[in-house]
Amino acid sequence: MSSTASTLSSCSSSLFQLFAGATNKSQKSLNNGRVVLPVVAQKKTKKIRKIILKEDMPNVGVKGQLLKVRAGFYRNFLLPMGKAQLVTPDLLKEMKMEEERIEAEKKRVKEEAQQLARIFETVGAFKIKRKGGKGKQIFGRDVDKKIVSLPEIRETGEYVALLKLHPEVTARVRINVYAN
Repeated sequence: MSSTASTLSSCSSSLFQLFAGATNKSQKSLNNGRVVLPVVAQKKTKKIRKIILKEDMPNVGVKGQLLKVRAGFYRNFLLPMGKAQLVTPDLLKEMKMEEERIEAEKKRVKEEAQQLARIFETVGAFKIKRKGGKGKQIFGRDVDKKIVSLPEIRETGEYVALLKLHPEVTARVRINVYAN
């Protein structure tokens, strides 16, 4: 018991010596020899939080977007609803890796589309048989206009079609149309 008391007294005396240099002698006389320890206030809490949205939200942002929002909005709405997550260094690293993976996938898809475009352009012409009417007239067929851009084909002959294989890759294909 006496060893703990001596340890405490030595700690308090070292603290006293530490702060005694910070106070002047007039303060000691005013406080009857006691040391006045200064109180340092903590920083105010952050009012803005950096978050990542887990799903699309109208008027806020899209899934995966990095945002700065008010702490109350995050604490009272986004967090309880499970719509956002606070940004951490690990989370940023995961997001960066995911973006790199997505970019690599987009690049791979574009390269495949370019190879397919080269194949279509080197094949030559496609031959298409259609039911014909009088003379050179043929009957139509519906085509997906988002992918294939065809001139209006009303009679037999050779036409050039554009195939949109990727948003940045199109292929030109020759089509020979003839009636049965």
